[in-house]
Amino acid sequence: MDKIILITGGTGLIGTQLSKLLFDNGYEVRILSRSKNSLQNKNYEYYHWNIATKEIDISALKNVHYIIHLAGAGIADKRWTTARKKHILDSRVNGATLLLETLEQINHRPLKFIAASGIGFYGARTNTTIFKENTSPHNDFLGNTCKLWEQSSLTFKEAGIPTTILRTGIVLSKKGGALEKLCQTFKFRFASALGSGQQYMPWIHIDDLCRIYLRTITDIEFTGIYNAVAPAHVTNNEFTKALLRFHKNSVQLPNVPSSILKPLLGNMSAMVLQGSRVSSDKLENTGFKFQYNSLKKALEDLIK
Repeated sequence: MDKIILITGGTGLIGTQLSKLLFDNGYEVRILSRSKNSLQNKNYEYYHWNIATKEIDISALKNVHYIIHLAGAGIADKRWTTARKKHILDSRVNGATLLLETLEQINHRPLKFIAASGIGFYGARTNTTIFKENTSPHNDFLGNTCKLWEQSSLTFKEAGIPTTILRTGIVLSKKGGALEKLCQTFKFRFASALGSGQQYMPWIHIDDLCRIYLRTITDIEFTGIYNAVAPAHVTNNEFTKALLRFHKNSVQLPNVPSSILKPLLGNMSAMVLQGSRVSSDKLENTGFKFQYNSLKKALEDLIK
């Protein structure tokens, strides 16, 4: 049985839940992590790597059947200084390069390489377009980063290894991630949309995202680039109103002006002030069924 899976970034938000799903489905899970002292789950094997210094435990890749590459510095964790932008890009591009070079070194070919990407490929912009996978990358920081990120992943395809790339939207989960940040103001019983509020927020429930990753493993023909976003399109205003329905003691205040957010967040403000619709048609046409196809259904599951 082809059951050994290596996950980079396996201790992050997505990786933690995906590892559990894969383990529960009978897979042997290996985690490639930067930290040598991270809290470890006894169900998985842990290996160390350091992308910056090109260090990697070669034994992590021996006999591995599938590689799921999630590693990358958080886009929204810190202000986008020149140094931070370089780190965001290098952590994605150089990680894939190191993996492929190591596979060639030990002369091993996995059955498949599966990589994360982001809907930032389409840029931080608000317009009437519904972006599909055949759209060209937008010429801004997010678009260029995702373009180079995907190019590094596609070197596996060029090496003859079947490759799948998932352009992921805002991942909603019970603990951590975007939803936790969006709900922070409810501690003070208020919420506000951001900027115009007309920017779209392509999102996906973490359970659906993990099911897509599982599909990439169980269906060897499931290759190529897909938008991993729910089919329901919602604006920032609509998202805020939806959250308020689950926090009935809170009120909606006027939108936070972009003139406040731009100095506060710097260039990173484009991430929250801009956003367009992204199509899930290609994914759904493969037969994938979203368990959480509406924001209401997703929030009912996630907010208790």
